[in-house]
Amino acid sequence: MHLLPEGGQGGPRLIPGHRFSPEDAHSSSIGPRPGFAQEPGRGLIAFRKEHRTSTHADEPVSADTSWRLAPLDPTHARALAACHIACWREAYRGLVPDHVLDAFDLDHRAANWERTARKHSGRIVVAESGTTIAGFTHYGPPRDEPAVAERELQALYIRAEWYGSGLARALMDAVLEPDRSCSLWVFEGNPRARAFYAKYGFVPDGTTRAERFATATEIRMVRR
Repeated sequence: MHLLPEGGQGGPRLIPGHRFSPEDAHSSSIGPRPGFAQEPGRGLIAFRKEHRTSTHADEPVSADTSWRLAPLDPTHARALAACHIACWREAYRGLVPDHVLDAFDLDHRAANWERTARKHSGRIVVAESGTTIAGFTHYGPPRDEPAVAERELQALYIRAEWYGSGLARALMDAVLEPDRSCSLWVFEGNPRARAFYAKYGFVPDGTTRAERFATATEIRMVRR
C-alpha cells in the first residue's frame, strides 16, 4: 500500500497507495546510483536537494528546508515511526477505519523500526530534514508467488507538507532501474497514488486483493 502525496502491506506506510510492514524488510546493500553519492561512515547514499518554492496550494510552505536521502539507521527509529503514523493518518482517513488509524502507538512503532534498522536497513531509504523524517521508501525482492517482476516497491510515504516538493520523485529514483521490472500494490480507491505510479510506467495487471488492515481492495501495478 502506498501513500504518495502526488498522485499502502501491514502497519503504516508512506505514499498514498502502498502498504508496508517492517517485519517484511529484507537485508541487502544499495550501491551508488546516479544522483546519489557514497557517504563515508554511512555506507549507503546521501543526496541533498533544496526544497523549491511553489505557487501551488498543495505544495509545501517550508520551502527553505532541505532534505537528503540516507539509508535507514537505528537512530532514525522514532522520527521514522512518527512519520509513518502521520502519513497513514494524513492519507488514509476515509479509506482506512478510524479505529485502525487511531490505534497506532508511537513507542511500539519506534521499537519495531529500531529492530528493522539493525537487521534490514539495506533496502529502506529515508528522507532526512533536520531531526524530522519527511518520507521513506522500502523495496526488495518480490513477495508475490509467482513473482511478476524482479523487484517490489513495498512502501513509499511522504508527509503532507512535502507534497509537490520533488521528494517523491527522488525516492522513486532510488528504487527504479531502467533494466529491472518492478511491481507494487496500491489501494484501488486511491486515484492520486495510482496516477503518480502511472507516470513512472506502472500499469494495473488485473490482480486484486483485500488489504488486511483496512479491509479495502488493493490492485497490483507492474512496470516492465
